[in-house]
Amino acid sequence: MFENALQVASLVLQDASNSGPAITSTGMAALAVGLAGLGAGYAERGIGSAAVGAVAEDDDLFVQALILTVLPETILIFALVAMILA
Repeated sequence: MFENALQVASLVLQDASNSGPAITSTGMAALAVGLAGLGAGYAERGIGSAAVGAVAEDDDLFVQALILTVLPETILIFALVAMILA
């Protein structure tokens, strides 16, 4: 783990002779989509289990549960649009 931290630090703290960015714009867009995917998955974890429990108790809550389950995934769609536009 410590070796990986040293490699990341050497990537970020490049010497001044290299004037290029440490991460290209494509890399930054990919990082944004990946982090958005992690965030959506983290949010989906709690919402999905609560939605399944609510629908198991009352079938009339299916539509509300479906809407709440889809909301975190829109974050990922916005990130994909941002990546395409970058």
